[in-house]
Amino acid sequence: MDRYILIIACVLRVVRCYSSGEVTEACDDMAPQHFVTAQTSPAPFSVTADRSSFKEGDEITVRLLADSTPFIGFMLQARAVNNGSSPVGVFTVTGGEAQLLTCNGQPKSAVSHTSASAKLSIQGTWRAPTSDDFNSIQFIASFVIDFSTFWVGVRSYPVTFSGTATSIPITSTTSASSTAVFPSQSSLSISSAGCGSSKVCFRQPLNCDPGVSPDCYFLSTMTSTRDTAIHLEMNGPSDGYIAIGFSDDQMMGNDDIFICGRDSNGIIQLQHAYSTGRRRPDIVPLGNVSDVKSSMKDGIISCSFMTRNPISTQRSVRSSSPYYLMFAHGPTSNGEIGHHTSTFISDTKLDISRPQVVTNAIQPLIKAHGALMLIAWMTTGSLGMITARYLKEKECWQDVWFLAHVFLMTFTVAATTIAFILSFSYVRGWSGGAHPVLGWVVMILAFFQPIAAMFRCGPQSRWRFLFNWSHALNAVAIKVLAVAAIFTGLSLIDSSEDKWLLKVMGGFVGWEATLYILLDVHMRCKRSDNEEGASESACKALLLLVLFFLGNVAFLVALLVGIGMS
Repeated sequence: MDRYILIIACVLRVVRCYSSGEVTEACDDMAPQHFVTAQTSPAPFSVTADRSSFKEGDEITVRLLADSTPFIGFMLQARAVNNGSSPVGVFTVTGGEAQLLTCNGQPKSAVSHTSASAKLSIQGTWRAPTSDDFNSIQFIASFVIDFSTFWVGVRSYPVTFSGTATSIPITSTTSASSTAVFPSQSSLSISSAGCGSSKVCFRQPLNCDPGVSPDCYFLSTMTSTRDTAIHLEMNGPSDGYIAIGFSDDQMMGNDDIFICGRDSNGIIQLQHAYSTGRRRPDIVPLGNVSDVKSSMKDGIISCSFMTRNPISTQRSVRSSSPYYLMFAHGPTSNGEIGHHTSTFISDTKLDISRPQVVTNAIQPLIKAHGALMLIAWMTTGSLGMITARYLKEKECWQDVWFLAHVFLMTFTVAATTIAFILSFSYVRGWSGGAHPVLGWVVMILAFFQPIAAMFRCGPQSRWRFLFNWSHALNAVAIKVLAVAAIFTGLSLIDSSEDKWLLKVMGGFVGWEATLYILLDVHMRCKRSDNEEGASESACKALLLLVLFFLGNVAFLVALLVGIGMS
């Protein structure tokens, strides 16, 4: 009996010793002497350094961070990357949760806990030695949750020895905003090389190369075969920020986001965020992010970095799960991101560990919105305007032109209203850029056009000319603004390199303008015709109308097919 009591007492003494952090016995393998095997799953902790390179005598701030589950014990060392069996350099710590240890006869070469209290973050400062000869180091840590649950060998990204070069910061502080700020690097170059073979690529327009085209919105992901690291690149024209997100669906909300944008001083910064609903994403700790490079040149923002953070959406799953990819860009104000000007979303979920080229998805509601606006203002609206201007003076149309005009324009206003509702039901808010502004103006003017017509004065009134001119001018204004809105809308969804949808739309407008001019010339010539030429004039008018209708339908079908295939 005494023997068992003695054994229990010894075990209790060992456990109490480890809870105080005096774990010099673990200096070599950094494994707690708990007589159980360390966890092999990805650790819910990270080790970060605030520099990517260092020279002799430099100081580097090192942080141990918990994703959500706190740790009670830890051990931290710096070792050479290739043959690091012994700690190098010395640490300093502040606060009462960490203490310095002597490992392998080197004082202050390791850091450990002082008690078994729960911890979410620990910070220390490492000073580089002035005599050792090595290329790069890594910060290595062990984390303990409880006696049987711990991780060994959690590593930071390598920090390169640069001799006399000044190192640059690469990770965030532990402040609430957790924002990493980086100086612009004009040498940063991102290209489409390796797309589909070694990395996942998502770009707009389709198959564009950011190394060649300045208007290319581009993101790529490449996973490491050695660990959980994900290399991310993003590039695109923006006056504020660009961002990439991982989502379980194609709607904003519960998304893991990285934002690369300008701070209040115009310097490019990298932020990690999480979106809840459709409000501005919440900035979260940057976590285990390293090897960050950024630049802004000629209005093009580029960012490249490595993350070992597990992708976290509402399911909190690991990086190997399939996700929708999102790309957004928009303005910033005093370092705060504004509502995105435009977004691109992948058409399917994908596993980012499998290299492939991803295509952009256009939501059915947005396609329906575009189709209705095209039909309304490039077909029925045009025909309604033609009946009012060119057919009311013809005797054979005297009884039906007004009914045809009312029917066509009523359909046009109804289609515009439905398209307007569809866009807002999808976006559920105000989107940036010229397109929504033009859409709003078209909707307002189109809404009041039939109302004003209902209260027009009689044909014999001396004020009738005021209605005629205002009604006609408002119709022309709506037509011009609607065409501009369609052009801006097509530019948002046209993923082709040659922008063929915009070219077809340009041909459509040119066709209509040409036929309008021919019909107007014919109308003016008809007024000077005698009765003998009336029949021939009617045939010419009919021929022009048939040509107008056939060409209109041909262009309309081409654009509708293009929208459907986008």
